Amino acid sequence: MRLVRHPVLCNYYVTYRCNARCSFCDIWEKPSPYIKLEDVAQNLRDLKRLGVSVIDFTGGEPLLHRQIHEFIGLAHDMGFITTLTTNCLLYPKYAEKLRGKVDMLHFSLDASEKEVHDKGRGVACYDFVLESIRVARELGERPDILFTVFRENLKDLEAVYRDIAQPNKLMLILNPAFEYNTVETGEQLTAAELDYLSSFGKRKGVYLNEAFIQLRRDGGNHVANPICRAASTTLVISPSNELVLPCYHLGEQKFPIEGRLHELYNSEPVQRLAALEGRLPQCEGCTINCYMQPSFAVETSKYFWQALPSTMKYNWEKGTWKRMLTR
Repeated sequence: MRLVRHPVLCNYYVTYRCNARCSFCDIWEKPSPYIKLEDVAQNLRDLKRLGVSVIDFTGGEPLLHRQIHEFIGLAHDMGFITTLTTNCLLYPKYAEKLRGKVDMLHFSLDASEKEVHDKGRGVACYDFVLESIRVARELGERPDILFTVFRENLKDLEAVYRDIAQPNKLMLILNPAFEYNTVETGEQLTAAELDYLSSFGKRKGVYLNEAFIQLRRDGGNHVANPICRAASTTLVISPSNELVLPCYHLGEQKFPIEGRLHELYNSEPVQRLAALEGRLPQCEGCTINCYMQPSFAVETSKYFWQALPSTMKYNWEKGTWKRMLTR
């Protein structure tokens, strides 16, 4: 049963440019402009009309945009839940300007050892993560550690949890890696490794959407009976001010927004493409977390009930439920 019939999330790409070269991502390879403040202001007004409640300012590396604090501040003041994920290379520079404006601030850290983390990210950023944690805590911020899980770094979870997340009183978010297009992440987690990850996710101060684990056990999205609701739950806006459908990772079609996002989203061409969410040939086996998370939340299914406890746990510990109630 569908519980919510309007989009709830906007993945707002401020630029595709990045100052890292992560092996499990190809976004940084794309040429890209930067979004403009006047477009953001208009689009946020339309996103509010469409019922969106969460704005994820993303990239690339979102902190490469010199006006990122203005975008986030505007969204925050309009009552949106704001999220931002960074590799931390620029966070110390922007920390004061971002203070109090990001509801869910994620610092990417994938290993307990500097050399291992920096190799995966293609740039020396481990020390910047630790410095960013120090700076954020001094400013009274509560960032999360976002740990992207592969088979090869599963063994590092314990040390990151014990030595970094817990001493700093930070939530450790477990983000199982996913593949898309030509981007491969190496060997997939075995059933035993998924069980270990599931068990780890039950610890205090750890967030893991248990439905992510079940979806992988089930072989991902199936086009004959799709769980993915990417296009109807999530609006993707490109740095060129385009609406991208059915999701960023497929990017089948791009529609110029031109100041009319509300009208465009409800137009026949967009809704026709949105109706194919999870049903395109490329959607078979998909496990992309950023689209599955909202998909699990908008209709009752076994994934909804498996996702619910961890989602409540995170929102309770972060206090975001208060913002949701008062937005």
